[in-house]
Amino acid sequence: MTKTGPVAPAEAAGEHDALDHQPDNLHPALDPVIEDHKAHEPRKVDTVVFGVTAAIAVAFVLWGFLSTDTLSTASGAGLDWVVHNMGWLFSLVASGFVLFVIWLAASKYGRIPLGRDDEEPEFKTVSWIAMMFSAGMGIGLMFYGVSEPLSHFVTPPPGTGAAGNPEAVQNAMATTLFHWTLHPWAIYAVVGLAVAYGVFRKGRSLLISSAFAPLLGEKHTNGPAGRVIDMLAIFATLFGSAASLGLGALQIGSGFEIVAGIGKAGNMLLVAIIAVLTLCFILSAVSGVAKGIQWLSNVNMVLALALAVFVFVVGPTVFILNLVPTEIGSYFQNLAMMSARTDAAGGDAMKTWLSGWTIFYWAWWVSWTPFVGMFIARISRGRTIRQFVTGVLLVPSVVSLVWFAIFGGAGIDMQRGGTDLAGAGTSEGTLFAMLSHMPLSTVTSVVVMLLVAIFFVSGADAASIVMGTLSERGTLSPSRKTVIFWGAATGAVAAVMLLVGGEDALSGLQNITIVAALPFLIVMIGLAVALVKDLSNDPLIVRGAYAVAAVEQAVVAGVTEHGDDFTLTFEESAPGEGVGDLVATDPALERAGSATS
Repeated sequence: MTKTGPVAPAEAAGEHDALDHQPDNLHPALDPVIEDHKAHEPRKVDTVVFGVTAAIAVAFVLWGFLSTDTLSTASGAGLDWVVHNMGWLFSLVASGFVLFVIWLAASKYGRIPLGRDDEEPEFKTVSWIAMMFSAGMGIGLMFYGVSEPLSHFVTPPPGTGAAGNPEAVQNAMATTLFHWTLHPWAIYAVVGLAVAYGVFRKGRSLLISSAFAPLLGEKHTNGPAGRVIDMLAIFATLFGSAASLGLGALQIGSGFEIVAGIGKAGNMLLVAIIAVLTLCFILSAVSGVAKGIQWLSNVNMVLALALAVFVFVVGPTVFILNLVPTEIGSYFQNLAMMSARTDAAGGDAMKTWLSGWTIFYWAWWVSWTPFVGMFIARISRGRTIRQFVTGVLLVPSVVSLVWFAIFGGAGIDMQRGGTDLAGAGTSEGTLFAMLSHMPLSTVTSVVVMLLVAIFFVSGADAASIVMGTLSERGTLSPSRKTVIFWGAATGAVAAVMLLVGGEDALSGLQNITIVAALPFLIVMIGLAVALVKDLSNDPLIVRGAYAVAAVEQAVVAGVTEHGDDFTLTFEESAPGEGVGDLVATDPALERAGSATS
């Protein structure tokens, strides 16, 4: 689920970003007047946001390289505290967001467009779905495609039975889908909706903090509180991106072991891989070959699809097809139980399992929300909230379902057939181990390494643009220096996170990601509250309230005076005697309404 999307996501937004130029006396029931301006208009660096986050990022990197042991100890202690004391919050919020976005789509708010009342979607549905598909692929699917279902099959989650039990396959696939379908994309949808609504409907700047205007007010949103929110968004993106890049380095290193026939890839090789790929990203940023990287990303999607088709055809095709309905049924059957897993139900065994799987995933997805949310917001202008939620939840979920059925199904089938993939090596080497038992193993292994490398470079590019946007007051075209700094910082943080894990590099990535994501999880709760407050005062909702009040009042008067023989008209009333008094609005709407009465 690591995101790559188009490398220059700013281009997907079209040529417009919005600023609010509506008159102060515009009635709240009317469509707001938004004056668009060029999205790529440069803006000055916010010295506070950039300066503080850059200083802390550099300090973290220095700490990691100069005193790896103390950082490892600190991250381990932080992980224990978060999982034990706040694990319940991750679980509740992740499942709560699923219910929240489904409620938004099904409620009266589902009709609200992410743009003007009469605005058509910026992209055709097919193109929109294709871009959503591209956002659902990445290093994460490559890394966990075989290893996660196989791991849950060989070592079932606590409370689901012993290894080899009759329901092991169903539970393994259901647990994998739980981590990769509705929950992550509901988390992304919250930020995506808040950003898209704020920019395209309300004319706010492209900052996470701007979505808090209904709660904090414009003054505080543009002040210290807003800056803190944007800094937390940068930190979340930095560590989430670094975790993804670390996974990519682990997998490329594992590929070198097999293709080049070298021994176990040590941390120095992994750091070298990160350094080379980060250098590739910096060169692409300096030379301005974003179009070329975007073309490579599209090629990557084709290669990923070709690899999936190859494994489907060469692998256990019938078993994979049978697995699709099985995993769907098992997922929905076990959804409530999986959502309720905490260490209260399973003690230390459950606590350890959750920190390596479910809570790590929720933290990882939360850390990716600034980037993914802003990306899906930019491509969704003109869509209604109902269309947005339906597309964002279903399209990537279907992609994940099919991907894990193919790769996880092939891995499980080999394991049951006597080929010990689970015991063949590390998680990052499981995919290569499976491919080694198929035709053209060298070719497919090289393709996997190429896929991960391109995901690495394009992912660093896209995430760095988002961090640059947050550092430069919401511009879609942050300066090259800022983008390069955040790209290099992401690579350096990824290297530190790998080193912190020691022999188990994956644990270093997971531990720090969980700790770093907690503050932004709190921000996201506030974001959901602010979004509901915004939507409740939307012109479409206010018009509906006026319409109900006016029609009800007119019908009562008409029936009372004329029985069945009456029709409805409208005319100006005396101040204080119109339908406005019947509509319950907040003070801001009442002031706006009185200003136009």
